[in-house]
Amino acid sequence: MFSVNQEPFEAIVQRHGPRVLRVCRAVVGPTAADDAWSETFLSALQAYPTLPAGSNVEAWLVTIAHRKAVDQVRGQSRRAVPTGDLPELASTGSGGPGGWESDLWAALKALPLRQRQTVAYHYLGGLPYADVATILGGTPQAARRAAADGIAALRRAYLTPEPDTRA
Repeated sequence: MFSVNQEPFEAIVQRHGPRVLRVCRAVVGPTAADDAWSETFLSALQAYPTLPAGSNVEAWLVTIAHRKAVDQVRGQSRRAVPTGDLPELASTGSGGPGGWESDLWAALKALPLRQRQTVAYHYLGGLPYADVATILGGTPQAARRAAADGIAALRRAYLTPEPDTRA
């Protein structure tokens, strides 16, 4: 199924899977990230045998994840929304309500889409700005600026000093 020069797809998933999941979480949020991740690797599995030798596998996977994330965002607008109040779920770890991951997602979600994507692809996905620009369209300088603006907004949100309530 794969050429002699290609490593097994399972090794690709093990090496790049966590990074792709972080990117998916940052772009589409924690609830849709697993679906975007799964769809990314299903698509990648089908296309992997035809991937040219020497390709940047990480950038290729993040590009696929970007497209699947866009599909997830578009699909969310077409899905039915439950109408009743749902019971609160108990937090089972740092990813639950009030945990740092949900706080981070809330801060990322507040960013404009381009900033959120560039922060996710560069800082969480580890891609250079040239690859981010290729994925999103535009120049590496524009990607660098969007990422810098996004990080600045996150710093303002997280590093704003708490007001002193002592008398």
